[in-house]
Amino acid sequence: MPSSARHHPAHRDEELAQLLRRYAEPLPEFETAEFGVPFSRYGDARVVLIGEASHGTSEFYRARASITRRLIEHHGFNIVAIEGDWPDAAHIDRYVRHGSAPQGGAVFDRFPTWMWRNRETMDFVRWLHQHNAALEANNYVEFRGLDIYSLRASMAAVLGYLDDRDPQHAAAARQRYACLTPWQNQPAEYGQRVEWGTEDSCEEAVVAQLGELLWARLESLERDEGLFDAAQNARVVRAAEQYYRLMYRSSASSWNLRDHHMFATLKQVFKHRGHGAKAVVWAHNSHVGDAAATEMGWQGQFNLGQLCRIGWGDDAVLIGMGTNSGEVAAADDWGAALRIMRVLPSHPDSWEQRFLCTGVPAALFDWRDAGRTTLRHAVSEPLLQRAIGVIYRPQTERHSHYYETVLGEQFDAYLWFETTTAITPLPSPSGDKHSRESETFPFGF
Repeated sequence: MPSSARHHPAHRDEELAQLLRRYAEPLPEFETAEFGVPFSRYGDARVVLIGEASHGTSEFYRARASITRRLIEHHGFNIVAIEGDWPDAAHIDRYVRHGSAPQGGAVFDRFPTWMWRNRETMDFVRWLHQHNAALEANNYVEFRGLDIYSLRASMAAVLGYLDDRDPQHAAAARQRYACLTPWQNQPAEYGQRVEWGTEDSCEEAVVAQLGELLWARLESLERDEGLFDAAQNARVVRAAEQYYRLMYRSSASSWNLRDHHMFATLKQVFKHRGHGAKAVVWAHNSHVGDAAATEMGWQGQFNLGQLCRIGWGDDAVLIGMGTNSGEVAAADDWGAALRIMRVLPSHPDSWEQRFLCTGVPAALFDWRDAGRTTLRHAVSEPLLQRAIGVIYRPQTERHSHYYETVLGEQFDAYLWFETTTAITPLPSPSGDKHSRESETFPFGF
């Protein structure tokens, strides 16, 4: 097992730079149709997972959108699944599939709002809405959320569905969820009280509610979107209850539960879609790249990309992204205000530094093809890789944001952008609920 990144002799670094230059496929501007063309090589896959080295970099979002458009238009991909909450993504899904605007507030309106509430995401969502307009309803492309953090919104969605369909069962569900209701705004405190204090666990209640909805789905002979949505929200509540307890036992266990939930959700979406389901997944590199080839995996964590490889083999394609320097939208700490920060130049012992040495400003590097074993071998040793989430702490960057990876095993391909810029956040919801819903939906501004 690799221990720590080591400094390469200069001649080995130059050999690697030459090899990377040889295999680099320069990328055109995002807005051109030509940008997506090289990614048609992944058109036969069942799931293409596209990573990002930060949650606040415009180039990552725009590249991902261009690749996804290509896979949708030319290769029949019909699901976009994001590292975002199921209820918020369900609002977007209703918009892109030309459903009615749902009741309630704006989407992605809690910290970190900018992660999905940004100009780059909105542009893609509007494109997807227009793309679907030309299709029959059963061919619409879906937009789904895979994540686990929507305890309050998911409970509300379950209760809202039952209020409309079965008031008697809604009353029973309220009794079950009453255990969690006092903690819905502070779920981490719930986990702390259960694990370290005297609070009783709500596990039995949320499992019972999930079981009831799953039985309802089994007994239903229709492909009921509302019931599917309610059942998935019940799954989120069940997983979130576990997650916030595990936070106070083991960081590895809580991480593993979260990524297992994302994988299980993706499988449910595939099952619901039926024959011909093909998905593009948008998530951070740390979720997309195979954890078995990273310091995370060597310490007992697994992730979504690894589970997709296990589940679908060569039908799963894992694509990472990286940059050397520029700007990023991030916060200093959880819950803090958004800032546009300068990204420090990459660490000397990092993969980013190796790609910088090629002198290529923007390129695709692909070692999935059997004819590129030389390249794959060259990028199959441990070096540092930078990971910026919604928090960036330049002052402790080496400790806070770098981890060791074997790039050639972590990903099937890698997109490199030497200099990057911050995403453009959208305004936060104003709370003004006027009647012009069609203009404000789905982002509500």
